[in-house]
Order: sequence, then structure tokens, then C-alpha cells
Amino acid sequence: MSYNILSQDLLEDNSHLYRHCRRPVLHWSFRFPNILKEIKHFDADVLCLQEVQEDHYGAEIRPSLESLGYHCEYKMRTGRKPDGCAICFKHSKFSLLSVNPVEFFRPDISLLDRDNVGLVLLLQPKIPYAACPAICVANTHLLYNPRRGDIKLTQLAMLLAEISSVAHQKDGSFCPIVMCGDFNSVPGSPLYSFIKEGKLNYEGLPIGKIVITWLFENLG
Repeated sequence: MSYNILSQDLLEDNSHLYRHCRRPVLHWSFRFPNILKEIKHFDADVLCLQEVQEDHYGAEIRPSLESLGYHCEYKMRTGRKPDGCAICFKHSKFSLLSVNPVEFFRPDISLLDRDNVGLVLLLQPKIPYAACPAICVANTHLLYNPRRGDIKLTQLAMLLAEISSVAHQKDGSFCPIVMCGDFNSVPGSPLYSFIKEGKLNYEGLPIGKIVITWLFENLG
């Protein structure tokens, strides 16, 4: 299950986006019990959350999910942002092998001056009497700005590079991969097609030679 639960601080900072909503339903005291109810209803073995506000995570979200049998890992956004990404999994179903946070911010590269992050876990399924490969689970929240597809592409490439590193096995193969997140991209968009088909259509995507050069030099 993947779910952008909307950071309360970001909601308050961008209240103009929610003028169509009745004010009472925007309060965290109303939203969180309903978010939790939704999570309980679907009862997913693996839960990927975006816009997880740090103070709410420590005080309410993690304790509530732990009471439901989840183990939680969290990566806060860089800079002074209030939120981050979390991956939670049923500890009755998986063992944690590794935790691999991904920071997209690079102070010396203008293309990577944003504070988005990703998180990649390697999990071992607990299946009695059966040999089962590990599973790589990734979660991210890419840049929102619809005019900066070049930044989204670079962030996605960095995440894919980390996934490739984590999922690579000793025999040269890759373990199963589950990639979740809020990619701020719609079906049919260049980034969506890149993820789904492994191809990138440059038409309509603001991307220049600097992006391609950086991707090849840094990510191969």
C-alpha cells in the first residue's frame, strides 16, 4: 500500500489548495484517525507513506502502526522541511536486512538543489520451510513542480541507481523489486513511460544536455 498522507504543516502552508474542503476535515485530529482506519482496513503487509511529518511520526504514527504489528523506518527530507518518507512492514511477515536512505540534494549541482528523499529497504520474507529471495522495497516523493521534469528525472535516476545496488545479488541477478511513491507524474507522462517501459520520450519534457551528461557521468 502506498499513501501520501499530507503533512499537516504543508497543508497549513498551502491552505489555498484546500479551499474546497470544509475546515473541520482538514484538522489533523480528524484526519489521522481516518487515515489509520484506512490502513487497518487494507491491512497491507508493506506500507509506504509519503509526507510523513516528523513530529506526528514520533508521537502518533509510528506508535500506532507498531501497535498494529508494523516495524517502521523513516527518512526525513533534507533542509528544514517538516516531513519525509516511511516504509512500514509486518514484522510477522518480514525480517529487515538493510536500510538505505537516499538524499537527492547535492549542494554543488543546481539541478539537485531540492530536498526530496527516498528510502530503500531489503526485506527477507518469513516463509516456513521454503527458500525465498529477499525483496527490495523503495519509497520516494519526487519534486512537485510540473515545469521541472528535468529535476524529477534526475531524482528518479538516483533512486533507481540505489535500488539497483540494493537489489543486486551475488550471482548477478536481481531480487524482486517493489517501487512505490508519489512521483508527481500522471499516466502517459515521460517519467511514467520511463518507469513502465524503460524508454524516455523527450518531447514535452524540459530537459537539456546538462541533465543527460550528469546522468551518464554519475549514474552510468
